[in-house]
Amino acid sequence: GSRDGTVRLWDYTDPVHPVSLGQPLQGHTGDVAGLAFSPDGHTLASAGHDATVRLWNLTDRAHPAPLGQPLKGHTDAVNSVAFSPDGHTLASGSDDHTVQLWDLTYPAQARALGPPLAGHSAPVRSVVFNHDGHILASSGDDATIRFWDLTDPGHPGPLGDPLEVVGTEAMDLGAVYSVAFSPDGHTLASAQDDATVRLWDFTDPMHPNPLGQPLTGHTGIVYSVAFTPDGQTLVSGGDDATVRFWDLADRTNPHPLGEPLSGHTGTIYSLAISPHGHTLASAGNDATVRLWNLDTAIPLRG
Repeated sequence: GSRDGTVRLWDYTDPVHPVSLGQPLQGHTGDVAGLAFSPDGHTLASAGHDATVRLWNLTDRAHPAPLGQPLKGHTDAVNSVAFSPDGHTLASGSDDHTVQLWDLTYPAQARALGPPLAGHSAPVRSVVFNHDGHILASSGDDATIRFWDLTDPGHPGPLGDPLEVVGTEAMDLGAVYSVAFSPDGHTLASAQDDATVRLWDFTDPMHPNPLGQPLTGHTGIVYSVAFTPDGQTLVSGGDDATVRFWDLADRTNPHPLGEPLSGHTGTIYSLAISPHGHTLASAGNDATVRLWNLDTAIPLRG
């Protein structure tokens, strides 16, 4: 997804020589701020600054097409989208301070699941489901991480008290730009505007607690975090144009792992790890997407 309002697909069957799949997907009338694939890979959701969420049919990857009508309900830019593990529910977070759930049981006839979830007092930057889809986490510029009980997606509600994140410096607002659950759902990671990454013990969802001290090393805002499929490593990226790795083998004592990866010439806004855990994709405001071989921690292509 790009600031040019398009979405581009890439075939990376050969990671060293990825190739473009078809024409750019057009439809959004503003920046595309977030993307998410459905668990079966047949549907792509895109979040736009035009206040819409769009769905794309990827059954034929070489000929992707719009799926249904744009999803409208937010009143301001949409920043993030996430599919539930069963693929039946989509969540979106917006500058309008709300989270909206969408019923995708029949994707071509997707519809809003009830009214927006309200509670944030500033733009929502990130939404993510836990491993079983019963809990949604959302974070934003109000320096909070909120949790939502989706045991019955048709009747969601707040779960416990929000986590209030305080910046490490007086100038930091505490904005939380990204949240991610570990594969087992026991750990939550968050990316902060104070150049730190934080870990939270989510073993008891009603009472999440900090795990150790904030992870330091980045020299600017951290915009994205992602767990490897085995949950042993956390990856982070941000304003300092580096990708950093954190060893979580002992999550009560996390520490840096290896040297930071450099190559981008601007802010890294998004990270994604392949299901097999061998490849990392990073997207930056230098108008590039870079692929990294996680087995050797070196770029596959420039």
